[in-house]
Amino acid sequence: MTSASFQSTSGPARRTVVAAAGVAGLAVALTACGGSDDDSSGSADASGSAGASGGSASASTGGGAAAGAALTTTADIPEGGGKVFEDQKVVVVQPTAGEFKAYSAVCTHSGCAVKSIADGVINCPCHNSNFSVTDGSVKSGPATKPLPAVQITVSGDSITLA
Repeated sequence: MTSASFQSTSGPARRTVVAAAGVAGLAVALTACGGSDDDSSGSADASGSAGASGGSASASTGGGAAAGAALTTTADIPEGGGKVFEDQKVVVVQPTAGEFKAYSAVCTHSGCAVKSIADGVINCPCHNSNFSVTDGSVKSGPATKPLPAVQITVSGDSITLA
């Protein structure tokens, strides 16, 4: 007499089902938490200077801004702060008195829009990346790339996209 264990061949073993569910859950978690390190703004030059002291800024364009579009006046940009223009995907800042710069308002971490500027820092609310108003560099991550500079023109008290 032999004793054989009975195993149904009608479906996968419980161990196989549990392992597959674990792998699927891990894949979902990694996809949701994974960040992209590539520059989603389409700018090739993220290190250019965008300083404008009464003249035009010299840097690449980034974001969805239209050239020649009037953005604001110099009086609307506080010293050490700035203003986000959501429709144009641009943030304009005044690091020091009379010096105006612009950057893409699209965070280089995961493509969220930056929302506020306080104490010399441009803030992205999605994952708390912070960028310097002076040069767009990363002050704290998870972002690893600076905000791309956007070319602006300052003429009198008017600031326009170049």
